[in-house]
Parts: sequence; C-alpha cells; structure tokens
Amino acid sequence: MIMNSSSIYILVFVQLWLFSFPCRESVCIPSERETLLKFKNNLNDPSNRLWSWNHNHTNCCHWYGVLCHNVTSHLLQLHLNTSPPAFDDWEAFEAYRRWSFGGEISPCLADLKHLNYLDLSGNYLLGEGTSIPSFLGTMTSLTHLNLSHTGFNGKIPPQIGNLSKLRYLDLSGNYLLGGGMSIPSFLGTMTSLTHLDLSYTRFMGKIPSQIWNLSNLVYLDLAYAANQTIPSQIGNLSNLVYLGLGGDYVVEPLFAENVEWLSSMWKLEYLHLSYANLSKAFHWLHTLQSLPSLTHLYLYGCTLPHYNEPSLLNFSSLQTLHLSDTSYSPAISFVPKWIFKLKKLVSLQLSYNEINGPIPGGIRNLTLLQNLDLSGNSFSTSIPDCLYGLHRLKSLDLSSCDLHGTISDALGNLTSLVELDLSGNQLEGNIPTSLGNLTSLVELDLSYSQLEGNIPTSLGNLCNLRVIDLSYLKLNQQVNELLEILAPCISHGLTRLAVQSSRLSGNLTDHIGAFKNIEQLRFYNNSIGGALPRSFGKLSSLRYLDLSINKFSGNPFESLRSLSKLLSLHIDGNLFHGVVKEDDLANLTSLTEFVASGNNLTLKVGPNWIPNFQLTYLEVTSWQLGPSFPLWIQSKNQLQYVGLSNTGIFGSIPTQMWEALSQVSYLNLSRNHIHGEIGTTLKNPISIPTIDLSSNHLCGKLPYLSSDVIQLDLSSNSFSESMNDFLCNDQEQPTHLEFLNLASNNLSGEIPDCWMNWTLLVDVNLQSNHFVGNLPQSMGSLAELQSLQIRNNTLSGIFPTSLKKNNQLISLDLGENNLSGTIPTWVGENLLNVKILRLRSNSFAGHIPNEICQMSHLQVLDLAQNNLSGNIPSCFSNLSAMTLKNQSTDPRIYSEAQYGTSYSSMESIVSVLLWLKGRGDEYRNILGLVTSIDLSSNKLLGEIPREITYLNGLNFLNMSTTN
Repeated sequence: MIMNSSSIYILVFVQLWLFSFPCRESVCIPSERETLLKFKNNLNDPSNRLWSWNHNHTNCCHWYGVLCHNVTSHLLQLHLNTSPPAFDDWEAFEAYRRWSFGGEISPCLADLKHLNYLDLSGNYLLGEGTSIPSFLGTMTSLTHLNLSHTGFNGKIPPQIGNLSKLRYLDLSGNYLLGGGMSIPSFLGTMTSLTHLDLSYTRFMGKIPSQIWNLSNLVYLDLAYAANQTIPSQIGNLSNLVYLGLGGDYVVEPLFAENVEWLSSMWKLEYLHLSYANLSKAFHWLHTLQSLPSLTHLYLYGCTLPHYNEPSLLNFSSLQTLHLSDTSYSPAISFVPKWIFKLKKLVSLQLSYNEINGPIPGGIRNLTLLQNLDLSGNSFSTSIPDCLYGLHRLKSLDLSSCDLHGTISDALGNLTSLVELDLSGNQLEGNIPTSLGNLTSLVELDLSYSQLEGNIPTSLGNLCNLRVIDLSYLKLNQQVNELLEILAPCISHGLTRLAVQSSRLSGNLTDHIGAFKNIEQLRFYNNSIGGALPRSFGKLSSLRYLDLSINKFSGNPFESLRSLSKLLSLHIDGNLFHGVVKEDDLANLTSLTEFVASGNNLTLKVGPNWIPNFQLTYLEVTSWQLGPSFPLWIQSKNQLQYVGLSNTGIFGSIPTQMWEALSQVSYLNLSRNHIHGEIGTTLKNPISIPTIDLSSNHLCGKLPYLSSDVIQLDLSSNSFSESMNDFLCNDQEQPTHLEFLNLASNNLSGEIPDCWMNWTLLVDVNLQSNHFVGNLPQSMGSLAELQSLQIRNNTLSGIFPTSLKKNNQLISLDLGENNLSGTIPTWVGENLLNVKILRLRSNSFAGHIPNEICQMSHLQVLDLAQNNLSGNIPSCFSNLSAMTLKNQSTDPRIYSEAQYGTSYSSMESIVSVLLWLKGRGDEYRNILGLVTSIDLSSNKLLGEIPREITYLNGLNFLNMSTTN
C-alpha cells in the first residue's frame, strides 16, 4: 500500500500523541518484570546501578535504564551502557571498571518480544572470552542494537541477519571479534540498516560485495576492520553522511586504485581513510574537492601519490583536515600550498610529516582556525609572527618542532587559547609576561626547552588553568615563589602540576595546601629541601605524587598519612628519616605504587600486620625492614615489582614467600644477609622474569630455572659445585634467559657444554669462580652474546676457538686465567664489534697479530702480563676508536637484548676491571669514555712505533717492563 503525505503526517501525529499521553502512567507488565530480574541475576553489577531492580519496586518501567510504552506498558528500550574513559589514565580506567556490568547476557532477554532498543555498550567484561549470543537473532522487534566495547570475540552469529527491522548496529571496539576473517556477507541482507559500525574489530580482508546492498546506510564505519583493495562499488551507498575506512599501519593497509567512486556521495560530510594506500589515486584531491558536503577529512598515515599543486581548488565546506604522518611518493618536505586556500578550515593537523624549513607564512590565510597541530616536524626556526595573528586559535601544538629563538610578547594576542603546547623545542630566553593575557588557557606545556629565569607573576592571572607542565627548564627559582604565584587564583582548579628537573630550590610552604583539587604533583629531580608541610594533608584529591631526587627531610608520613586517594607515591632519593608505623599507612588505602628507596626510614609493624592497600609496585631499597622477612608482602597478591635490596633482612627465604611472590615480574633481594640453600625452600623452578639475589650468603647448588626467567643475578654469594644441573637441565619450552650473572661464587669444575639451550643470552658473567678446562664449543651457539666475562678462574688451553662465531661480542674478558698459545688472527677478523678486549694475566705467547688493528671499535686493549714477543704492531694507528679525542659521547657501554618485560631492562651496563695508573678499579659508569692500551709485563721487542702517537684519543698507554 502506498501512503500519501497526508496519511504519513496523521500517522506520525497519532504516534506522538500516544507516547505523550499525560493521564496514564506506564505500569510494568509482571511477566516482563520477572524477565528483567532473571536477566539481572546473570549480571555482575559492582556499582549497584540496578539497585531498583527488585520485587520491592514493582513498577519496572521506573527501573534504571528501562523505558516502557506509555500506553501498552510493554518494555521497549534497555539503556545499560557504560561510557569508556575518554583518555588513557589508570585511575579513570579503574573507575570505569568498577562502574561496568559483567557476567553474561541471559537468553531470557528474548522473552521481551516488544523490545526494540538494546544498548549494552561499554561493558567490556560482559562478553569477555565469549561469542555474541545467537539468541539475539530471535529478537525481531529490535531496531537498535549496540554491543560496542563489550569484549566479545569469535564470529558474528548468522542469526543476527534475521533482524530485518534493525536500523542501528554497532559492534565496534570488540578487538577480538572477527578473528582475522572477512566481514560476514549476511550483513548485506539487513537492508533496513542506516547505521553500521564494525570499526576496531579483528575483521580483515576484502569488504564483501553484499554490503553495497545497504542503500539506506547513512553511517558506515569499517575502520581497522578490512584491508586489501577498496571496491569501487562502495560508491553505490549514495546516502552516506559518514564513511570510515581507515586502516592500520601494522597490517596491510587498504589500497585504492582511485577514489572516483566517492564522486556519487554528495551527502558525505565525514571521510576517514587513514593509513590507506592512495599512491595510485592520482586525482584524489580533484575528486574530494567536488564533494559539496564534505566537512571533515581524515587522511592521517596515508600514502599519497606524486605531489602536484592544483591550479583550482574548491573545497566549499571543509572545516577539518587531518594530514598527520602522511607520506608522498616521492617524499616532500614542505606544507602543500593548496592547504592555505582552505579558508573555512577550523582544525588542521600536520604533525609528524618530516616538514623542514620555516613554518610557511601562508598559514595566516586560515583566519578561522581554532585547532592547529604542527608537532613532530623540523622547522628549525623561530615561531613566526603570522601564528600570533590567528586570534581564534583554541588549541596550538608546536611540540617537538625544533623551534628556537625566544617566545614573542605577541603570544599574548592569542586570547582564545585553551591549550598551548610548546614542549620539546630549543626555545630560550624568559617566559613572556604576556602569557598572563591568555585567560582562557586550561592546559599549558612549556617543558623540555631552554627557557630560563623566573616564572612571570602574570601566570597567576590564568584562573582557568587545570594542567601546567614546566619540567626540564632552567628556572633557578624558589619553589615557594612559584606556589605563591599560583595559589591565589589557580590553585582551586589546578589538577596537574609538573615542575621536574627545573632547578627549583628552597622549601615547600603551607601554600601547597591551597591546591585542594590537585591530582598529579611532580617535583622530581630538583633541590627542594626541608620537611613536608602539614598542609599536604589537605590535598584530598591527590593521586600521583613524585618528590623523588630532592633534599626533603623529616618523616614524610607525618604529612602524607591522610591522602586516601593517593595511587602512586615516589619519594626516593631524599633525606627522609624516621620510623614508619602501621598508623602512618592506615589511610593510604588506594596506594598501588610505592617508591621510597634511598632514604633512612625504618618500618616498624606487628608480625600480623596486613596493609590496607594492594600494591603492584614496591621499591624500598635501603629501608630497614629486617631482620625477619616482611611477611606482610604475602598478602599483596597483585605485586608485579618488588625491590627490597639492602633492607637488613636475615635468614633463609621462607617457602610461603616464594609462593607469594610467584606472580611478580621483578624481585630484588640483593645486599641482604639471606643464607641457606634455595633448593630447600623453593619447591618449583624459579619463574620470576627478573630476579636479583646478589650479595647475600646463599650456598649449595644453583637453583633450577623455568623458561620464563629473562635476567638472573646470583653474583657474590657462596654457590658451589658444578653448573651442570643448572645449565643442562632439560627444558620443556625454549628458554628466554638474556642476562646471567654468576660472578664471585665458589662454582667449580668445567663449564658445561650445554649452551645451545640458552640461545638468547646477551650477557654472561662467570668471573671469580673456580672453573677449569676451556670454554665448551656450544658457547659458539650464543649468536646474540655481546658481553662475556670469565676473568679470575683457572681456565687452561689455547684461546677458545668456540668464540670464533660470536661476532656480536662487544666486551670479552678472559683475564687472570691460565690460557696459553698464541692469540689467533681470527680474533681481529671475526670479532669486529669488540670494544673491550682483556686477556691480561695469562700465558699467551707469540706475536700480537696485526689483524687486531681491524677492530675499529676497540677502546680498551689489555694484553698485560703475558709472554707476548716480537714487535708492537705499527698498524695500531688504525684503531679508529682511539684516533680522535672525545669520540665516544656515551659514558657507558651496554649489552642490549631484543626482548623483555614491562619491568625487565633490555640492557645491561658492561663493567671491566682496569689497571690504570698502577691500581686496579672496576670501571662501569664511565667505561665508554675510557681508551686504554696496556702491553706491560711482556717480552715485546723494538721501539715503540711512532704510529701510536697518531692515537690522539688514547687516554692511557702502558708499555712498562717490556724489552
């Protein structure tokens, strides 16, 4: 039946009248109320949002999230969505998690025959680990279904295709949905759809042709849900207002041979083609400018074709242009001039485009700009005056642009600014007083630059400021002066203040108590001293506090003990002292991260004390916790990082402690007084990825390791016997050990020939033990090995031939052994990356091979106290790492791994014992700056070659007691 326009108007009027009928209150239908209660029983509701869903409140039409028909009282809509946090913040995510529904979607929901609107979005635990329920396909009255960000995975059940009335379908943000398969073709039969969102799922492959049947679509978002070639048939969807086809730089991006198919989309307002490969779409700009309604264009990460400046440009309505991280083929290093013809632009993003040269003056033409992001380019210039003329700007991001010069007073002209980011540049001079004119400013970031001098008092005029970052500047200012500027007007609204490494001094005063809404306060690495003022206790909103590496004194918990919302506390590297008791920590119930090492604090708690907080990160090195093991740690089952070095702990490690710490990723118990055999209390192989038990009194056999261990330091203990069981134990899974330090123990016997099981090793330290024999051949299988320290053992035989394959070696120390024979020529031919070669105090004889001169990275060559003879090679002048002064700028030498965990370092600092100026010292933190040749106490002949004088970068040369 065909209805005329009059009939339609009458029908709409009747429907509106029915839904707004004033004299009738919807009364819940009992059967539908029981269905809702069954549905609730299968949900987890941590925030008790569904408190009204019970038998005491009989009218379910008044329940949270429920909407009923005004006349029939049938349940029509369920609004049980949860909004995900808008930014990446742990606290915001935790609040979101506590507000979200979990559990499962009960099949009883299908009994609600009149339900037409179902929104469960944002409840990421609701579908975790499960597929979308197929029974939803029987709910044929549905016109709106939103399951976005609900954690579902697997396939979309084909029964969803039965929802012929469905107009709105959103499954976005379910990152495991699709499992790498293509978008199911049955979605193309749902011809009533006007809104389809599958973005940020794991669908992949070609977009099915059936999608082009959805001619009613107004909104289509397949971003990060498809790749391969964009089919031209997408142009059939001529009603689209929103089209999202953005891809991902990680997987194969979408490819478009052309974009002419867009020309039929005359209603299109929003186009998202990010990370698409448009290198063959030579007429992309001509096609896009012909779209009369196009308002927002997102092309970030795209590959664009050869740059041609268009002779005519007619973007009639474009307001947003996002061209960040784009690349032309071939590359260009300038801002395309056509951009400056877009007179209606409100938002322009050109970040990280490798643009060089000055910021172009054409930007002054964009007089309507409110948001401008040029960050991450290399302008190598000062801020041009034309930017100061863009009076409508609300957001300006010039961070990491290699800008230099001063900030002009004309900055004060940008009175509409809400966000200003000039961080990560070489800007110098004083912060202009005109900054105080920007009274709309909410976020200010001037960090990481060369700005100096005092903060202008005019900053105190910016009463709307919520975020201030003045870190890594040269303020040379008293911290109380800064607080006095901020306190009168700004303190009440400020939520984040960071002034790290900015040369602040003086003491904190009671002005700090005025910042009652502050959530993040970071004063890391300054010279602030004195006791913390008691007014710290007024900062009831404080969540992140970093006072580390300063000169604070006194007992910090006298001022911090009441901060119940505090999540992260960093007070390490200060002069704090005193006794911390249970009551001092009782109110810190939200604490998850506690870093307080390098102070003189003592924890005194009862043996049965259980903290009120659940830590994930604990670092209290140099506290006094002993003599007993701190058993309260056993209650902290969420711990990932535990640093208890030098805490006065005595005794053996209890079995229950090993069990309690089995889930941690990092454990440091070094420099204590722990004794006994690990094997007597450890029931299972060590599985902690990074573990440091060095400098204790542990003895007996080495413990077994699981394949999870990445870094192990058992140095400076009394482990004895052979390494055989430790090294040759059959592993069911491939090992991941990268750093192994067993130095300074009592290990003996031959080094086992089982290194082929440990192929990821990067750094091996076996020095100062009692090993005999030679290095086993399997050491040659350590293809990643960069540092090998086996000095001060009793090794014998010739130079180990197994090392011939270890061409990644940076440091090799075989000193203080009984090795003999000649130094083979392959040392200089194969070990070309070596910086440290130490063969001191062995019995090597013969000539120094000329091939050593090929080791261009060599910084330290120690061949002293051997039986070497012959002439000193004149080719030493080829040792290029020693030819120039100050050639090395990094004071340290690192061995670097490929893998790691969130708490395991991917590098280790190389240390070597060097005899310089008649004394032996361990060089570590400045080893990279040392250049040394020591050939003393050998039988070398002839004169010192004059070529050695060419080594202008050589710090130390010792050729004493040679013939």
